[in-house]
Amino acid sequence: MSENPTLILLPGLLNDEMLWRHQVHALGDISFTRVADLTREDNMADLARAVLRRAPEKFALAGLSMGGYVAMEIMRQEPDRVAGLALLDTSARPDTPEITARRLALMKEAELGEFRGVTAKLLPNLVHPSHVNAPGVRDVVFEMAERVGKLSFMRQQNAIMNRLDSRPFLKDIDCPTLVLCGQNDQLAPPEIHREIVDMIGDNAHLVVVPESGHLTPLEEPDAVNRAMREWLGRCMSGF
Repeated sequence: MSENPTLILLPGLLNDEMLWRHQVHALGDISFTRVADLTREDNMADLARAVLRRAPEKFALAGLSMGGYVAMEIMRQEPDRVAGLALLDTSARPDTPEITARRLALMKEAELGEFRGVTAKLLPNLVHPSHVNAPGVRDVVFEMAERVGKLSFMRQQNAIMNRLDSRPFLKDIDCPTLVLCGQNDQLAPPEIHREIVDMIGDNAHLVVVPESGHLTPLEEPDAVNRAMREWLGRCMSGF
């Protein structure tokens, strides 16, 4: 067992450990990193409980997009176990009816056997235009989606659509919190993240990454690594 504090990384929809590959490598000297599996449950409460069952008594927690939703559910269930929280490219708000309708349409396409097409449709909304055809981003996104698969995609979408509104709980977060997003994130733009920071208060710090969309750990890993390293330093007193 490493003497470094544990950092648990939570992937987003159709993502796996490869989303965080740069951070696992770059932060390994100051943390014992592990990437959670968010493919086996169809609701946020059970996803959070599954992460907590496998977690040490105290840990730092970072989640992107859907992983951020799970992280906020963990903060509702057992906040005292979290020494530091990082919320990347996510939202505390529930889905609007329009977003839910888009999710249902994508699920219908997947049910009809057009799962690969779903990934292709998502990509331009996920990443900055300069990264759409970058092999280190595009290929990883497609490979992750293939590994996660259609059935897990359905479970994840159900969990996302039925999640709680996390905004009323943000005021209770009292650990060092990094809130980070891509400047060009179409799914959760910077103003959504500023709202999170404002609701958490003095413990929260906002970082907006230029020339990045929704998948900042893949698109601009150096900027994310710097921000997370600084945040982990602020978390150390909580272990």
